[in-house]
Amino acid sequence: MNNSYRFKRIVVKVGSNVLTRPDGTLDTTRMSALTDQLAALHRAGVEVILVSSGAVASGRNELKTQRKLDSVSARQLFSAVGQVKLINHYYELFREYGITCGQVLTTKENFSTRRHYLNQQHCMSVMLENGVIPIVNENDTISLTELMFTDNDELSGLIAAMMDVEALIILSNIDGIYNGNPADPASSVLREIGSQRDDLAQYICTGKSQFGRGGMLTKCRIAMKVADEGIEVIVANGKRDNILPQLLAEQSEVVSTRFVPAPRTISQVKKWIAHSEGFAKGELHINECAYTALTGPSATSLLPIGVNRVEGEFEKDDIVRIVAPNGEPIGVGRVACSSARARQTMGQKGGRPVVHYDYLYLD
Repeated sequence: MNNSYRFKRIVVKVGSNVLTRPDGTLDTTRMSALTDQLAALHRAGVEVILVSSGAVASGRNELKTQRKLDSVSARQLFSAVGQVKLINHYYELFREYGITCGQVLTTKENFSTRRHYLNQQHCMSVMLENGVIPIVNENDTISLTELMFTDNDELSGLIAAMMDVEALIILSNIDGIYNGNPADPASSVLREIGSQRDDLAQYICTGKSQFGRGGMLTKCRIAMKVADEGIEVIVANGKRDNILPQLLAEQSEVVSTRFVPAPRTISQVKKWIAHSEGFAKGELHINECAYTALTGPSATSLLPIGVNRVEGEFEKDDIVRIVAPNGEPIGVGRVACSSARARQTMGQKGGRPVVHYDYLYLD
């Protein structure tokens, strides 16, 4: 590996506004420039997983439909056509460097069970071991329910945790997280965000990106969760020339926002659980004693005596939310029993943990 690069394995997320021109057409020149950079990193020994938007925008440009389509039909049609165009263009660009890329289409439901999660992890691990660059995108042709990803920022965070990368690089069309409106000349980029983030929300514009589903608020939320898992997150401008090698340089001076990774490291199982809140089948409401024990300095499992209410219906190994006495969710866990069993034993001394520490993630 080139000693000038700081990381061995990274996820690079490229947003729709990086890959599209103002009129919504695919920016093939920008795609080519980014591929040049990714190829250079790959040749230097950096393992790269690319999470790429742009399929819907690509399909929208390819098809000039005469019929007026509802939003669901339009998304299915444009993504089905556009994903082929997008991956084919990546394939040809990487082939010029003698590099093979492969397509990985996924849905949020594929992360809901441990078995599906591990299947995806194994697929991408095999690709990396054989020098293939995985190009990941949500399968928009079938992901049209409440279980859609917020956008590819959320997907990239899941992939980063799943693949145990050292850094997640989110490329947008601005230089990072600003302390005001990016269009205001008085605003500047927050160069580093550590663990003190209480006032961060006041800075962030809540608007959506022009061609994507998410915005900077989503990026921050995902970045903070991933950084809390010990992975460095960088938000930078994908339209800047040679941005990726500059970000990975040992002494990088490029303008960007860096989310400082937490010093703690958590297990792969806990990383999966941390991103599984959206799949929770129920809730375990805990009492003050359990809250104090769980949030204390020592590793503690949730015992039946600490549960005072069970909501929802779930089976053993399902994901549930852990809710504090004040009604605020404080984490998620994989339960060791069914909801019926949890109700039967709640408040009782002794017995096996309802959620073992190894399968408990607290925010």
